[in-house]
Amino acid sequence: MKKKTHPPYQEVLFVDSSTGSTYIIGTTLQPKEKEQFEGKEYPICRVPISSSSHPFFTKSNQFIDSEGRVDKFAKKYQRKVEEAKKAQDKQEEAKKAKAKETKQKKK
Repeated sequence: MKKKTHPPYQEVLFVDSSTGSTYIIGTTLQPKEKEQFEGKEYPICRVPISSSSHPFFTKSNQFIDSEGRVDKFAKKYQRKVEEAKKAQDKQEEAKKAKAKETKQKKK
């Protein structure tokens, strides 16, 4: 077998950014940031969601998003809804103006 084709397997400290929970997991990830945990220095990888914050595992209906992705999506969707409503209002105004014109021509 070829040497040095796979990255080294090591223990990495995963930190849930929304709850602060920590897990030591063996992986081939090579994060540059390091942190002390229980007297030993580990490479650290920050994750937005883990089993301690995901609604499926916590049995809660609320979704905690520390990175703001849900808010960003809600704002984007709200903007699309408002644009669609404005376009619909313009179409209705155009129909009313056309109907008014046809009434005046009939008189």
